[in-house]
Amino acid sequence: MKKPPIQNLTRLHPMIKFILATISTFCAITLCVSVLLLATTKIVNVDHSSHHVSDPTTLNHLVFGIASSGKSWPRRKDYAKLWWNHNNGMRGCVFVDTLPSNDTNNSSSPLLPPLCVSEDTSKFRYTYRRGGLRSAIRVARVVKEIVALNHSDVRWYVFGDDDTVFLPENLVKILSKYDHRLWYYVGAHTEMYEGCQVFGFGMAFGGGGFAISAPLAKVLAKVFDSCIERYTHLYGSDARVYSCITELGVGLTHEPGFHQVDLRGNIFGLLAAHPMTPLLSLHHPEAIDSIFPNMTAKGALQHLFEAVKVDSHRVLQQTVCYDNESSWTVSVSWGYAVQVFHNNMPLPEAVRIQKTFKQWKEGGSVVGGIYTFNTREVHPDPCTRPSVFYLDKVSYGKDFFIISNYKKSFQNCSHDMPTKKLEVIKVVTNKLDLDIKQLQSPRRHCCDVLRSTTGDMMEVAIRECKDEELIYMH
Repeated sequence: MKKPPIQNLTRLHPMIKFILATISTFCAITLCVSVLLLATTKIVNVDHSSHHVSDPTTLNHLVFGIASSGKSWPRRKDYAKLWWNHNNGMRGCVFVDTLPSNDTNNSSSPLLPPLCVSEDTSKFRYTYRRGGLRSAIRVARVVKEIVALNHSDVRWYVFGDDDTVFLPENLVKILSKYDHRLWYYVGAHTEMYEGCQVFGFGMAFGGGGFAISAPLAKVLAKVFDSCIERYTHLYGSDARVYSCITELGVGLTHEPGFHQVDLRGNIFGLLAAHPMTPLLSLHHPEAIDSIFPNMTAKGALQHLFEAVKVDSHRVLQQTVCYDNESSWTVSVSWGYAVQVFHNNMPLPEAVRIQKTFKQWKEGGSVVGGIYTFNTREVHPDPCTRPSVFYLDKVSYGKDFFIISNYKKSFQNCSHDMPTKKLEVIKVVTNKLDLDIKQLQSPRRHCCDVLRSTTGDMMEVAIRECKDEELIYMH
C-alpha cells in the first residue's frame, strides 16, 4: 500500500531543517558584519572631517631634525637663521658629532635651533668603499634620536641638512593636505636622472628635506637599528631611511616643492619655472652661483626671504601673460625675477625649465646631463635671450595689494634690444592664501600687462584666471 505524501515529507524533514538552519545562520552573520562595517565607516568619516575643520596643523605640530657636524655648523648656521624662529613655536634639534669648540650651544637663542650630540654609532658596520663616509649612519639615526626626545603633540617630523633652507609656513600648508594619523613619507627625488637610477625614484633625497608622519616615525624608530644592519653597503643616510621605510611597506608621497639641487652654476632656469606648488626647500647654496647678481650666496637668500616674509605661498610661482601690442611674452616668477621674451612664447614652452645650470659631476656621463624635468636650451645669441629683471623690493600698497619691483639685469648684447628703454617692472597682486582644495587641484594664475605712463616701466597685475580663460597670445 502506497504511503500518503505527508509521510514522505516527514522523512525528509531532518534534511530540510538542516538546510534552513544553515541559510538562516549565514544571513544573520552577513547582516551583523554589514552593520559593523557601516558603523565603522561612519565613525572614521566623522572623525576625519572634524579634525580638518576644527584642528588645523600649525608650526607647533612640526619637529625638525637637522643633520650637521661640529666642523660644519659654525660655517652653515647662518642658513638656519634665515628660516628658524623659536618664537613662532618651532621645535627641533641640530644633531652634531661633537659640540663646536668655538661655538656655544645656542639653545637659548631664538635665532637658531638647539644642538644635540648624536649617540655613538661605532658598533654599526659601514661597508661602502667608494668615497663614502661613516657619518651616513649617524645622520640616518637622526630619525630615531629625534623621536626619543619625546616632544609632545607632534604630527610631523621634518628632516634636512645644515645647508637646507626651509620655508616653514609652506611646509605646514603642504603637510596639512595629509592625515597625520596615517603613515606618510613625504619628499622628492633629485634633479639628476642618473641619481634616481642609482638610488631609486622612490627615495626622498635628504638634502632637499623630507617629512615623516608621527605614527610612522615612532614605528620606524623602534625597528631602525635592526634594519640598518641589513644595509651596510649603502652610500648615504637617506638611502638607509628609505630602505627601512620600504621594509615597513610604505612608499614615497612625492612633493615637488622640496629641492635637492644636485646642480652646479646658475640655477636661474630652475627657479624661474617653479612647479605649481609652494616652494618648500632649497639645498646646496654653496655649490651654486648666487641666485641674485652682485650678491653673496647668503645675501641673495636673505633677499629672497624678504619676499617670503610678505607672501610665502606665492614665492617663485610662475605667471605668464602677453603684451599683444609689442608681441612680448612676460613670465613672472614672483619674488624672484621677471623675463620678457621678445616674441610669442607659447605657454608650454614658457614653463619648460631653461638649462642655465650644469650637471652635478663635471665630465660626467651622457646620462648625467639628463634631468627629471622638461628642459629647453638657452639660446646661444645673448640678443635673442629674454631680458631679465630681478627683484629689487617688495612692499604693501593700498587696499592690502602687494607691490614688487624688478630691475633690469645687464645683458651682453651687441645691438639695441627691443626692451632697451625698459628699466623697471612693477607687479601688483594680492596675497596668496592657498586652501586645501587649491593645493590638491592647483591652477596657474593669469596676469595682465598694463599701460604705463612712462616708457621705462612696465606694470603687470596678477589675478585668478576666469573659468574658460586660456593663456595665450591673442
